[in-house]
Amino acid sequence: MEFTQALLRFFQNGGPFMYPIALVLVIGLIMVIERWIFLSLARSANRKAYRQVLPLLQQRNYNGVLQVARDNKAAMGRIAAAGIGTLQYAKRDENIALAIEEGILEAVPRLEKRTNYLATLANIATLLGLLGTIMGLIAAFTAVANADPSEKASMLSSSISVAMNTTAFGLISAIPLLLAYSMLQNKTNEIVDSLQMAGVKFLNLLTMGRAQAAEQRAAKG
Repeated sequence: MEFTQALLRFFQNGGPFMYPIALVLVIGLIMVIERWIFLSLARSANRKAYRQVLPLLQQRNYNGVLQVARDNKAAMGRIAAAGIGTLQYAKRDENIALAIEEGILEAVPRLEKRTNYLATLANIATLLGLLGTIMGLIAAFTAVANADPSEKASMLSSSISVAMNTTAFGLISAIPLLLAYSMLQNKTNEIVDSLQMAGVKFLNLLTMGRAQAAEQRAAKG
C-alpha cells in the first residue's frame, strides 16, 4: 500500500510530461506483448511444419508437401512449396535456390514488423523525460527569481527534485522497452536462422530427389 502511494506521489509530482511518457510506455508494452505472442506462435508453427515437411521431401512426396503448405500457414511450408513449384520447370538448381530464398525473404518482414518501433519509443520516452525536466527547471528558476531570498534555496531544491522525476520516469520507461526490443530481435533472428537452415535442407533434398528421378528414368530407358 505504501509503495502504491509513493508511486502515485512520484507520478503526480512529475508534472504534465509524465502523462505522454506513460502513454509511450503503455503503447510499447502492448506492442511487446503482441510481438512476443506472434513470434512464439510463428516459431511453434514452423517447427510443426518442418517435422511434417521433412519426411515427405525425403520420400519425394511433393503433393503431400503442397498439402501441408496449404493446411499450415507457417512460413516453413510456403518455403518448401516454393521450391517444389520451381522444381517442376526449372532446369538449374540455382533457380530452385532462388525460389526458396525468395520465400524466406517474404517471411522476414512479417517477423520483423513493428519491432523496430520499440527502440524509437524508448528514445521518445527518454527525450520526453529530459524535456519535462528542462521545462520544470525553467519554471522553477522563474518562480524562485520572484521569491523571498530566505526561501529561495528550499524552493529551488524542491522544484529541482520534482523536475527530475520526469527524467527518472522517462528512463524507467525506456530501459524495459530497450530490453524487450533486444529480446524480440534475438527471437526474430533465431526464427530467420531456422528458416535459412531449413531452406538449405529443402534445397538439398529437392535437388537430390530430382537427380535420383533422372537416374531412374535413364535406367528404365
